[in-house]
Amino acid sequence: MRVLVTGGAGFIGSNFVHHLVENTDDSVVTLDALTYAGSKKNLEGVLDHSRHEFVEGDIRDRELVDQLVADVDAIVNFAAESHVDRSIEGAEPFVSTNVQGTQTLLDAANDANIERFIQISTDEVYGEIEDGEFSEEDTLNPRNPYAATKAGADLLAQSYYTTHDVPVVITRSSNNFGPRQHPEKLIPKFLKRASEERSLPVYGDGENVREWIYVTDNCRAIDTVLREGVVGQAYNIGSGIELQNIEVTRRILDEADASKDLIEFVDDRAGHDQRYALDTSKIEALGWEPQLSFEEGLERTANYYL
Repeated sequence: MRVLVTGGAGFIGSNFVHHLVENTDDSVVTLDALTYAGSKKNLEGVLDHSRHEFVEGDIRDRELVDQLVADVDAIVNFAAESHVDRSIEGAEPFVSTNVQGTQTLLDAANDANIERFIQISTDEVYGEIEDGEFSEEDTLNPRNPYAATKAGADLLAQSYYTTHDVPVVITRSSNNFGPRQHPEKLIPKFLKRASEERSLPVYGDGENVREWIYVTDNCRAIDTVLREGVVGQAYNIGSGIELQNIEVTRRILDEADASKDLIEFVDDRAGHDQRYALDTSKIEALGWEPQLSFEEGLERTANYYL
């Protein structure tokens, strides 16, 4: 199979490119605009592989996208603005890339009769949940501009399946962590600050709960959906590992051998969701399950950054 991976120089996208090149016989075309969130350094080790081609460009460039899509069997769309704080400061780039960019890809996929279109989404499209877990059938209720644009892209992709028979499958994963993540994100940011003995700013009381999954587990799940997922369906991807942000912070400090006195509580983020949790029985029925514990994943992540 020949796969177009958009946003493939970003965090999860680059890890997925590594996964395909190193663990399958697929050929991979990586498309990335190389903004602040993407870097060719993330593709070191596979960049010049015989089964890999890198193209610098924007998913909103219809002419370029048409050329690339005409020569592939499947699209896996990671390309997105994904930093919640940035979306609160200004939503326009998120609407443009996450919604309009997805539309460009869907139009090209429809014209080229692509075999599979994987739309990479997030658990944040469901909003927050006090108890229990979100299933794929739950109503989308995003509570920040980033999540709203990802929900919009999900609904747009689903509509192209219904209206045009584009073979869309959607994945919604919990919080990823691991190598190649942008240093603005919580775990790499706190690892770096802890190693420098700088304060770790924790939003609110730190009791917001997130479900954490090591990025390679998510990549295996996406690969499973790429090959085995039912078109027109969405699949939650999570680990069942739920931790309060303050507990994650303490574990980072332990990993960095730094003082708990570095913890600094700051004003809470606007619209900060209290808890996310996913029911993953649907993807587990395809034979996938997570492999890494949070402790092992954090150790590997710390070794990468420190």
